[in-house]
Amino acid sequence: MRALVLGASGGIGSALAAELLARGAEVTGLSRRHDGLDLTDEASVARAAAGLAGEFDLIFNATGALQIGANGPEKTLAAVTAPAMAAQFALNATGVALALRHFTPLMPRARRSVFASLSARVGSIGDNRLGGWISYRAAKAAQNQILRTAAIEIARKRPEGIVVALHPGTVETGLSAPYAGRHPTIPPQRSAQALLGVIARLTPAETGTFWDWKGERVEW
Repeated sequence: MRALVLGASGGIGSALAAELLARGAEVTGLSRRHDGLDLTDEASVARAAAGLAGEFDLIFNATGALQIGANGPEKTLAAVTAPAMAAQFALNATGVALALRHFTPLMPRARRSVFASLSARVGSIGDNRLGGWISYRAAKAAQNQILRTAAIEIARKRPEGIVVALHPGTVETGLSAPYAGRHPTIPPQRSAQALLGVIARLTPAETGTFWDWKGERVEW
């Protein structure tokens, strides 16, 4: 299997790449730190995609951020600012659309393949019972819609293709550390193993769906 991991230098991305390698996959990793891949810069995404050859059975987008710059997740409406919200959408929503545009042409047409992207349970509108974190929630909800819509289009040319949103759990990374609180956390390796297990069980009939790391369907 050939796999492409976007955001391969991050906590979850590096764990995914390592786990895939341990399972015998041929892995290509791209990241902002090592390769200059920046999902908020379309020229960067286009260059990265143009530099790849062949087809990938799995494309996993492990990019994303809860805090961008000095702007952490808002606790109230009074804390919402347009620049902070725009930054969340640029990375966690628009960036995913650009990844889909430029990397999914590398998925094979005649056999099963998967484009998976890290979303978050807090992006679920139906599951929102606590409020807060408005910009991050909204950007992840937008990402979910982007993935759902892309799945419909991609299925027309790649009927064996699967596009899926995944919640990785509360993972022990620098992203989640300041906000985990009393929530139970899991190591990146465990999250990676669980997510790959979820992906392995998915069928083309389940393209355009949202799952958590435990293999449970998440409502939109």
